[in-house]
Amino acid sequence: MCTIYSSSAFLLVVCSLLSLVFCAQDAGQMIDSIEQDGYYRREYSLTQPYHGTGMDVPNWEFGGSTVVSTNYVRLTPDRQSKNGMLWNTVPVVMHNWEILIHFAVHGQGKTLFGDGSAIWYTKERGEKGPVLGNRDYFTGLGVFLDTYSNHNGEHVHDHPYISAMVNNGSVHYDHDRDGTHSQMAGCSVKFRNSQQDTFVAISYINRQVMVMTNIDGNDDWKTCFVVNDVDLPTGYYFGATAATGDLADNHDIISVRVYDVDDNSDEPDFEAPDWSTIKPKAKNAESPRDHVKDVQGWLSPKAYQIISIVLIIVLVLGVITAVVGGFAFVKHQEKNKKRFF
Repeated sequence: MCTIYSSSAFLLVVCSLLSLVFCAQDAGQMIDSIEQDGYYRREYSLTQPYHGTGMDVPNWEFGGSTVVSTNYVRLTPDRQSKNGMLWNTVPVVMHNWEILIHFAVHGQGKTLFGDGSAIWYTKERGEKGPVLGNRDYFTGLGVFLDTYSNHNGEHVHDHPYISAMVNNGSVHYDHDRDGTHSQMAGCSVKFRNSQQDTFVAISYINRQVMVMTNIDGNDDWKTCFVVNDVDLPTGYYFGATAATGDLADNHDIISVRVYDVDDNSDEPDFEAPDWSTIKPKAKNAESPRDHVKDVQGWLSPKAYQIISIVLIIVLVLGVITAVVGGFAFVKHQEKNKKRFF
């Protein structure tokens, strides 16, 4: 905060500029290169207030269960079998970029909730599908914010779980394995029902994908994972999707900020390729594995919830019956005593 000790217009301008810089950093300690090398790209960004009327917001398309309010874009409500999408309509022209998403995942579920959301940089857009609201066999990058574990197999990890996958359009996303059959990397992050603002930052700079999170409200950014040797073309689209099934959550997007980043290629003989023609590829991605079906239990999550509720009701009715029966028995005993005395 600046204190003006004189009426100098110069000091006023300097303080105003410093205030703008600090505000633009979004939580104070965003990725260093945003402040040093990047600049804000408004055409790819979405911030409050959401200009437009109803579902008409410039450079953005919505679909499915998505609803735009004054404070957030809700991809899905906390209701079963919902599917929502949010897509930018402007092809990305820069090869190095960073995207910062302010989001919120919350709901009434205490132990069972889902299914999850995803942030996309893909060739296709606006196509509903089984991959957390988007199409399968996509082309580009998907970063998945998965809140429900669909399997108990080899790659057991805590949820919520953030992972990433690069696809050239030929690889199936194995939803029953939470995408672990084709992911590049992942980490567990407890972002659901957080009392603080939750952010995820995704950067693609010099063929490196880095995902960072900030969920504690103290400007403490943590690295989720870093993957090198990733090829992503220009001309793709940013987007976000979410889905619920038998389990549900509110999946909200509060803001999207995109930055164009300098690649620091100072070598005089460096000849950049035509980034629009390369094929999506991740050198260090896990090799896709065949799907092996889990041994399914006889209860689905929905059946489990129903049976749990029924058992609780039966237990409560049993307690009430026992109390009422006991009270009636005592009254009956007292009545019998009066007959003999």
